[in-house]
Amino acid sequence: MSVAKSSSAIATTGTAEPPGRYRGRFAPSPSGPLHFGSLVAAVGSFLEARTRGGEWLVRIEDLDPPRCRPGAADGILRSLERIGLTWDGPVLYQSTRTPAYAEAFERLRAAGRLRPCRCSRAQLAALPLNRSRPAGVELMHPPECVAGSRRAATSPAWRFRAPDLDVEFVDRVQGLQVQNAAITGGDFVVRRRDGVFAYQLAVVVDDAAQGITDVVRGADLLESTARQLLLQRALQLPVMTYMHLPLAVDASGVKLSKSGEAPDVAHAAPTDLVVAVLEFLRQAPPPELRRAPLDEVWGWARRHWQPSRFSGMRSGAATTARLDEYRMEIPA
Repeated sequence: MSVAKSSSAIATTGTAEPPGRYRGRFAPSPSGPLHFGSLVAAVGSFLEARTRGGEWLVRIEDLDPPRCRPGAADGILRSLERIGLTWDGPVLYQSTRTPAYAEAFERLRAAGRLRPCRCSRAQLAALPLNRSRPAGVELMHPPECVAGSRRAATSPAWRFRAPDLDVEFVDRVQGLQVQNAAITGGDFVVRRRDGVFAYQLAVVVDDAAQGITDVVRGADLLESTARQLLLQRALQLPVMTYMHLPLAVDASGVKLSKSGEAPDVAHAAPTDLVVAVLEFLRQAPPPELRRAPLDEVWGWARRHWQPSRFSGMRSGAATTARLDEYRMEIPA
């Protein structure tokens, strides 16, 4: 459980099933090829949607051009198809959605929910409250900006004014969560200094536009949920149900990621990959399933899908041996 104490009243949200048909999604960033950690999120979200008679959409989060690798989006889609992960409807590309983000941004600014900020990352990193924060964790921003007047000529980033209140929600596998965004991260960016809209705003706008009812994703995004719930409330958007899957980590406990050069799954046997994910998610597939046709593997996975098997699991390296097996098949 993630708990942050404050003197404010607890705001409860995200505890009820949204009305209507289940609609989930997988939303990779095209900063590199599909790797095992991303595949866990894809398979988990796909099985949750299919076993609940719902739709499964794919959204490419290509909002940040410098981080997008040419050809990566097409490569990810080809990998999904090869593994048997078929999606519903057209793929949505965030790069086509800037007007929608701008409209939401202006609504928030008009309502007084945003403030300009000229603080640099270096200035924030130098603060005592940030010196001990783990690598990869967003830097804490204090209640007031630390940038001096000499930066007044620079274009500002825009931050959402995070209220000092506890946001409570029930994650379907991680359990009760209580997060205070003002304490854990402070006011957070919704539009960067270079004019690019930030992930937190874009994901909230897109989930609402696509009618997403249930978000199934990696536990590395668990701490972002309170911020997204605050934005949903401020924009009067529907609330979703959340399920955060355990993260795949290497033997040293580091998350498998594109930036960490996790192996590309494009050249591994599809059946081996799906069975490896099922093993990682504690679904206990029988050994002979690795020799079965891909359709049979998916049939078994649908019949035996039990999220309760990984309830409360935040990360795991159970597939390290299997990763080593198919890593040898990947060309250097």
